[in-house]
Amino acid sequence: MFSTATLNTQKVADCIQKSAESLGHRVDTIQVNRNLDPETIALLDYDFIFVGSGVYEWLPSRAMMEFLSKSHKKYLKNDFINGDVKPKAPKRNGKKAVAYCTFGGSHTGINEAMPTTKYLAQLFDHLGFTILAEWHFVGEYHGKLKMLNQIGRMGDISGRPNEEDLRQVASLTSAILQV
Repeated sequence: MFSTATLNTQKVADCIQKSAESLGHRVDTIQVNRNLDPETIALLDYDFIFVGSGVYEWLPSRAMMEFLSKSHKKYLKNDFINGDVKPKAPKRNGKKAVAYCTFGGSHTGINEAMPTTKYLAQLFDHLGFTILAEWHFVGEYHGKLKMLNQIGRMGDISGRPNEEDLRQVASLTSAILQV
């Protein structure tokens, strides 16, 4: 499940999908946008979820935040007795998740990305998934912000995620799916 405006995050999502499928896993890739109704997605039916977004002012995309918020309400069902979100968020056996993002970080580097993966992971933590990792991948700026590709703290990030970045995504995906 991913949200993207620049296609940086989609490159990572596609790489995760290919890596998982090469290991024999069945993959459903869901692109989150404002039209996606959380009622149509049964998150608890999945044993492993990769959730990703680009970083926009330190947080996931607005579409992803709205989807996660509506999903939380759906699973909460307005009470802690009958809903799927339980007090103390007990872990569900066999449910795992990875939160990831793509970011430019022109000012403070990876520190700009960390709130995004924390945000992405929270719904799944509340649902009892074990959060196995939070991944942060560099992604180039597009449009009006493209000039930031060469002047940031991380050096020239033009063209990223690049082939080396995607090899890292594939390696991390293969390793975590064997856990």
